[in-house]
Amino acid sequence: MELDKENKLERAKKHVAELKGFYVHLVVYLAVNVFITTTKIIGDLGNGESFLEAFWGFETFAVWLFWGIGLLFHSLKVFSYNPFFNKNWEERQIHRYMEKEKREAEKYK
Repeated sequence: MELDKENKLERAKKHVAELKGFYVHLVVYLAVNVFITTTKIIGDLGNGESFLEAFWGFETFAVWLFWGIGLLFHSLKVFSYNPFFNKNWEERQIHRYMEKEKREAEKYK
């Protein structure tokens, strides 16, 4: 009983640390990307581009996009979302395996 309680506490601490890591990642993502975007737009305005030309360039959104993909995968891991190998998938695979074993056993009777 005591060991189970300690295991739950350790898992909870680990999950909280993962959450904290994700939120730090999110804040850094926002701060760095706002800085990069602002710097890029101001630089382009200094080169004679209009605000809309400076804002809508691919370079403005490239870091947001590619780093955002990494952030998305980080969030999926932290929040335990796995659309490919979820509980239903596991149950279907177990059931399929058990049926296969049953058919094989009946074949050799």
